[in-house]
Amino acid sequence: MSIDVVTFGCRLNAYESEVIRRKAGAAGLDETVIMNTCAVTAEAVRQAKQAIRRVRREKPGAHIVVTGCAAQTEAKTFADMPEVNRVIGNEEKFDIGIWTVADRIAVSDIMAVKSMRPYVVDHIEGHTRAFLQVQNGCDHRCTFCVIPFGRGNSRSLPLDDVLAQAHRLVTNGYREIVLTGVDITSYGADLPAAPRLGALVKHILKNVPDLARLRLSSIDSVEVDADLLDALADEPRLMPHLHLSLQAGDDLILKRMKRRHSRNDAIAFCQQVRRLRPDVIFSADIIAGFPTESEDMFSRSLDLVDECGLTQLHVFPFSPRPGTPAARMPQLDRSVVKDRARRLRDKGEAALHRHLDLEVGACRRVLAEARGLARTEQFMPVRLSTPVKPGVILDVTMTGHDGRQLLAA
Repeated sequence: MSIDVVTFGCRLNAYESEVIRRKAGAAGLDETVIMNTCAVTAEAVRQAKQAIRRVRREKPGAHIVVTGCAAQTEAKTFADMPEVNRVIGNEEKFDIGIWTVADRIAVSDIMAVKSMRPYVVDHIEGHTRAFLQVQNGCDHRCTFCVIPFGRGNSRSLPLDDVLAQAHRLVTNGYREIVLTGVDITSYGADLPAAPRLGALVKHILKNVPDLARLRLSSIDSVEVDADLLDALADEPRLMPHLHLSLQAGDDLILKRMKRRHSRNDAIAFCQQVRRLRPDVIFSADIIAGFPTESEDMFSRSLDLVDECGLTQLHVFPFSPRPGTPAARMPQLDRSVVKDRARRLRDKGEAALHRHLDLEVGACRRVLAEARGLARTEQFMPVRLSTPVKPGVILDVTMTGHDGRQLLAA
């Protein structure tokens, strides 16, 4: 039996690909390629289509199934591709029975889904650290974002189910777990007693003592609760790296994006966390060329890198997504969008280079990965001088860097 799952996009998709692989295998599929797609940008959708065509050329007899966020939001687009055999929605992909029916399109109303089901994942193929999905969907409606239409409204996995999965992953040898979801800082609002993300983090750290490292995926700083700040300050097993969903540095653009924080909120949050956890570093998502963004507005996004002390950037050239309010706003010329994205990336690379310079000579505790690579607690990539078995945690001294990763003795 041959089942290949091709994963696009975020860590959440990487986690769900393992669930999909298990469900499709249990359904007895053979010679099947499953494309677990991303819809966050038009480029992500284009890459998925390109990959589908390539798979059809390379495996003409394969049964190609498209699922994930792009399948949910653009089901007909993929169903109309002659290379595609089936399109399965974001909720349907978890049902064994759906993989054996003949319907070309099996996509339901994702907004009707009200709860999360626990899924058993023993390992994450190709990853030294494990991803644990604790939340799905989003109740917010940022004007640029199509993801709520691909994922539905926010829903959370109950504390006991999260704990059971964490125990399973640690028992299977994982030293580090990454909590993931669409909007993990909204965790718990739909559960009895409404536990927050900070309570979940403390619950895991208290009840899974053999877990060496706990890490958070992207967070929305305006939703961070007091318990999470306490955990950052007091619990060394909670890793000192936060990836922030900032998106812009200008208050008017943030308002037009329908974000819930201001520029000063972002700066104040970074300052507060640094006081609590001096070794923390921050990375962030920033969109370049949002509709109506002037050069002065864009310059405030550039300045935010220094004012927040960001170390790495994930830059998105603005991409109008179908059905979103931002797609109907006055658009900038694509050449301007691309140029601003380039300037933001240059700014991010300079910030990373400065941080790598400061790390030379430092002793850091790293988690070994495959092919002689490792990651510090701050998630900085490290090239080890001698390969180490993946999953081993060791102390190494940084001897230099190559502009992208640290080099260790």
